[in-house]
This record gives sequence, C-alpha cells and structure tokens, in this order.
Amino acid sequence: MRKVKFTQTNFHEKLSTIIEEFPRLDDIHPFYGDLLHVLYNKDHYKLALGQINTARNLIGKIAKDYVKLLKYGDSLYRCKALKVAALGRMCTVTKRIGPSLAYLDQIRQHMARLPSIDPNTRTILICGYPNVGKSSFINKITRADVDVQPYAFTTKSLFVGHTDYKYLRYQVIDTPGILDRPFEDRNIIEMCSITALAHLRAAVLFFLDISGSCGYTIAQQSALFHSIKSLFMNKPLIIVCNKTDLQSLEGISEDDKKLVEEMKSEAMKTLIGQGGEAKDGAEVLLTMSTLTEEGVIAVKNAACERLLDQRVEVKMKSKKINDCLNRFHVALPKPRDQKERPPCIPQAILEAKAKEAATIEKRKLEKDLEEENGGAGVYSASLKKHYLLANDEWKEDNMPEILDGHNVYDFVDPDILQRLEELEKEEGLLQEQEDDEEDMDVEDLTPEQQKELAEIRKKKSILIREHRIKKSTAESRPIVPRKFDKDKMFTSERMGRQLSSLGLDPSKAIERVRSKSRGRKRERSADHDMDVDNDGSNKKLRARSLSRSMSRSRSRPPTHELVPGEGFKDSAQKIKAFKLGKKSVEKRNKDARKGEGDRVIPNLKPKHLYSGKRSNGKTTRR
Repeated sequence: MRKVKFTQTNFHEKLSTIIEEFPRLDDIHPFYGDLLHVLYNKDHYKLALGQINTARNLIGKIAKDYVKLLKYGDSLYRCKALKVAALGRMCTVTKRIGPSLAYLDQIRQHMARLPSIDPNTRTILICGYPNVGKSSFINKITRADVDVQPYAFTTKSLFVGHTDYKYLRYQVIDTPGILDRPFEDRNIIEMCSITALAHLRAAVLFFLDISGSCGYTIAQQSALFHSIKSLFMNKPLIIVCNKTDLQSLEGISEDDKKLVEEMKSEAMKTLIGQGGEAKDGAEVLLTMSTLTEEGVIAVKNAACERLLDQRVEVKMKSKKINDCLNRFHVALPKPRDQKERPPCIPQAILEAKAKEAATIEKRKLEKDLEEENGGAGVYSASLKKHYLLANDEWKEDNMPEILDGHNVYDFVDPDILQRLEELEKEEGLLQEQEDDEEDMDVEDLTPEQQKELAEIRKKKSILIREHRIKKSTAESRPIVPRKFDKDKMFTSERMGRQLSSLGLDPSKAIERVRSKSRGRKRERSADHDMDVDNDGSNKKLRARSLSRSMSRSRSRPPTHELVPGEGFKDSAQKIKAFKLGKKSVEKRNKDARKGEGDRVIPNLKPKHLYSGKRSNGKTTRR
C-alpha cells in the first residue's frame, strides 16, 4: 500500500508541476496568447495539457482502487501481485502520454528562446516589406545584433533591442517582413509581425524602400500599407523612406510620388486623431539611409517624441490624473500694469564679456588635432613637441645612439666632462699627499730602520690580502686534508723554527697542537659510578647521559649543521635535501622492499586461500 501511494504521489507531483508551469492562454496578455497560437497552434497545446491532466486523474483513481484491494488482500502473494498490477497500470498510462510530453518539451525549449517583450512599456515597432532595412536600423540605434543579409526573410522571428531617449528606456522590436497577400495565405513568420502590430501599444515605423533594390516596387509597398492600415489605428505612425543614398525622394517618378503622398495623408489622419496639428507633414514622412547613417537619429527621436506625447495624452485623459492634479498648484504672478519690463544688463557688462570672449583663445587639445588629421588610427601624437630645447627646430631631430665612437646616453648630463675632471684632480691631490707622507717618514729613518719598515709594510699588505680572502670566502673555504701534506712540509718542528726566528717562544703552541692531535679516552664519571645504587627511576637519565657521551665521543656534528665539503649551499638546503631523501624512500619502505633494485613479486594467489572445499555462506574472504 505504501509503495502504491508513494508512486501515485510522485506521478501526481510531476504532472501537476508540468500543468502549472506552462502558461494558461486565458491568463496571459493577448499578445502572448496570439503569439503562442501562431507558433504552436492553440488547440494542440490545450489538447496536450488536457491529456496530461487526464493521465494525472487516472493514476489517482488507479491508486485509490488498488489501495482498497490491498487492504483486503488475503495473502502476501496476492498483495505483491496487486502492487505489481497497480504500478504497471500507472506506467502504462504514463507511456500513453509520451507524444504529448515530447510535444510540450519542444514547446518549452522554443519558448525559452523567445525574446522577452514587455507589452506595457514604451515600444517602437518596425514593419514593412522584406529587405527594406529594418534590421539595419535596429542595429544602428540599439545594441541588438540582428543578422543582415541581401536577401528576403533573413529575419524569421521577433527581435528586441533597447535604446534611450530623454533618460527613458525604449523597447525597439524588429518584425519579419510582410507580403501583400490575403490573411489566410500568410505563413507563421508573417503572422508574428501581424500579431505584434495588432496587440502592442507602440509607435509604428513603416519602412519604404524608394530605391526598389529590395525587389518590390513602391506600388507594391503602398498596397501593403493600405491592406494593414487598420492595424495602425490609435498608434503614432511614421513613414520612413529608406536607402536615400541610392535614390532620393525628389528623384522618384510622379506616380510613385502620388502613392507616397497618399500614405502620408493616411499617416496625417493618425496624427490629427491624437490631437496633433496638421502641418506640412514633416513629422510623419522622414527620409534616411542606414548605410551612411544620415537621418537615423532623427527618425529615432521623432518616433520616441510621438510615442511620449501620445502616452502623456492618454494619461491626462484618464481618471487617475484628477487625483494627481489635486496635489499640484502652479502659481503665476499677476501683472501690476501694462508695462513690459525686459531683463536689463548694463552695457559695460556686455562689452566686458564680449572683450573677454574675444581674448580667450580656445586651446587646441590632442582630440581636436586627432580629428583634424584623419581621426583615430591615422593620427599619431608626437611626444617630442614638449621637449625643452634651446632651439625649437631641434625637437623633431632623430637622436643618434653612437656619435664619434661614443655612446650618446653616456653624455646626456651636460656637466659630465667637468665633473670627471674634478674627480681626477681630487684623486691626484690625494695621491700626492700620500707620497709626501711616505717620503717624509722614510727620510727621517736610518737605512736599517727603512729596511725593517719595508718588511713590515710588506707583511702588513700580505695580512690585509689574506684577511680579505678569508672574509670573502669564509663559508666556502675547504678544509685541507692530511693527504695534502705528503712531503711533511707543514710540521710542528717547522712551525717552532719559524716562531723562534721571529723571537717568540714556540713551546706552548707545540703543546696545544699535540694535545689536539692526541686521541682522548672517555673516562668514567663519578656520577656514573654512583648510579648503581640509585633507584630504577634514574635509568632514563643514565641512558640519556650515556648516549650523549657516546655521541660526543664520535665528534659527529648535528644533521642540520653545515659541514664544509658536503656540497650544500647552506643549512636550509641541507635540511631540505634530507627531507626529500627521507620522503623518496617512504613508498619503498611501505612495500617492504630491501632497496631500489628489489623487484620481488610475491605470490598473488596463496595456496591456503585458494585450495580446498568452500562451505556455505559468504566467500568474500577468498
């Protein structure tokens, strides 16, 4: 029972979601209702949703009947059979509505690709014959990217773009081309345009190709205008003569001019119907060229202005305006007499302003220079014109890199030669002072003292040189091994003789060298002898002292300490190398291999796991 109810609940939820998520044609805007009917056929759409609703009710009825039968089942087998039958019947019902579900899925995918059109916002609608320049116009005034090709019916559905006018957002809709034929013969692409014209409150731009390059004459386009003019009622209408770069409006024939005038008079009727003034008709008949962009912005501004005036007028006629007008009060000052009092500006102020305007010259900017010299991509700004040089004619000269065998950039400083001379003079003076001091010291001494002084200075220079070498390569200086002194040239006796010749006592130095070279035995400490009688709690301390003394006796430095000759740059590099070496053998140690050359493959099928009879029960262990 629980499984049957659960299955029925799942089916009911899924099918209810499908029915509720799809739009109801009676609850949405008439524009969307008719568009759905044109694209998908309203009858098929409703039939598919009705079949899903019927299937949902059938599944609920099946579940109700079988739950009642399961309640009175006399055996477990009977209950299982009833459960299988219930689930099977539910699946059969679902399979029967498969085509309807597939049809609705196609509709869902197509609806997701439809443009988002707001029927209540400010809208400009573009219509006309195919290939008259509608898509080019929407590409010019909006950021839409509609495909433009030199053949008819490139646009096969509605395209939406957005533009701004007087800080208000306008929705521009590009409709597919319409042909002049009976309503019943029009296809789905044309019916999309008819639906938009019939239901959207918008300013209509009827495009007219006066050059005839679209493949249709002005007479055919006029016939289309008169056949669909009933859709233009109560809407601002503007006739746009496009492609004036190929043919001007004045250059067409007299018959075509008459047809254009007839369309203009029809458009004037819509203007008068909205309460506008009938002037020369310049507001309803405009010319432009999308190729040269001449008149494109004028057409956009005229359409937006007409639409804005119509929407304001409709709002002023509505009942809501009275509630708003009660909140406003416009104060107008009453004239006290019949005298006119124009604003008075003193003549001196006017003369001063004129003089100031004449004196102030507008400084040319880089942008102005760019526009004068060919625009962006052609004009290249000069970075040398702001150089501060003695002669302005030198600014555009090319600077050489090498001149008279010298690098020019070495002589960029104009005083560099003077400074070099000063440095050479200063160095020469210092050198002379040092020579004078040396001469003065040497002249006062006896020949023996001069000889000793020369020896001392020689030794001093040697010591300074050695100290510098030692200081510069203290870390990388290698230790001289014993094998180096194969001929026993560096012995303690020789050192004693050298020290004696210098007048020093060599005995202490020789003793110190012998004490270092002689091996020392580790003596037992008194503490170790006393540990025998102590408790077992001191074993750890004793072991630690023993291990410490053993490690000290080996004279091995710590791991992290850098020993010269090991090939490491510093202690950090040594620690890193030890860590990498330890990490590299982890996997090998886990596999219990003896070394890198250990390629032993153990027995993959041990006999004790694969021999003998297997008893009943689980055999996962094997």
